[in-house]
Amino acid sequence: MEPRSETVAKTALTPRRTTTGWSSVRPVERLCYATGAVLVASGLVHLVVFAVDGGPWDGPVSWRKPFTFGLSFGLTLVALTWVTSYLRVGARLRGVLLAVFAADCVLEVGGITLQAWRKVPSHLDMETPFDTAVSMSLAVGGGVLVVLLTVFAVASFRGRPSGPTAMPLAVRAGFAVLLVGLASGAAMIARGVTLTRTGHQEAAYHSTAPLKPLHGVSLHAVLVLPALSWLMSRTPWQDRTKERVMYAAVAAYGAAVVAAGVRAALTY
Repeated sequence: MEPRSETVAKTALTPRRTTTGWSSVRPVERLCYATGAVLVASGLVHLVVFAVDGGPWDGPVSWRKPFTFGLSFGLTLVALTWVTSYLRVGARLRGVLLAVFAADCVLEVGGITLQAWRKVPSHLDMETPFDTAVSMSLAVGGGVLVVLLTVFAVASFRGRPSGPTAMPLAVRAGFAVLLVGLASGAAMIARGVTLTRTGHQEAAYHSTAPLKPLHGVSLHAVLVLPALSWLMSRTPWQDRTKERVMYAAVAAYGAAVVAAGVRAALTY
């Protein structure tokens, strides 16, 4: 018989898949799912506000920002909560990371939404002490997001993710592409801050535009690819067919990321 300590250690690192349904969802996961739903709802509400109030769609001051950020952060939080359940990460550590991630998502969307209602830019705005505080908090929050998501990405490659056929490939590919999104986001912040500090405030607001398509496409691979694997698990297809479809999907998503990257390089 194995020592009890070894059994407990193995159990702690084994993804939870013994029960199904909402009753098997941990409290921290319920919190994250609920928070993600609220952020998505916030984004959709601001789409209605845009339809009623009007104004520009592009630019540093627009209802587009609370809409897209609310929707994107909400979906990403829901996706990460679900996808990380397939990772071989200790339950307690995963719970802490998810809780911090959820709080950071609320901070990011909250700051962006606040500035949208104040009719001032949310990022790279150093015009007043308050605007500087909001802008810096968003930058710090972005740094926290990078660290948390990188930890999950590393975990996906250190241990083979569990799940149905093609899910391990979907999870690993999703996190790999996500890292591209994080790198492009960091590049946007770095370039914008540099321009701001050198007195080119207006140029800083527009400097992020070329990288936005690459950033947006890359961030959601961790939702799209695992969702495809989950959908295929509901079909009668053979395992080999599912794997081939997933390889094709990963290749197609990779091509889209490369195309967005080339476009960014040509217009940056």
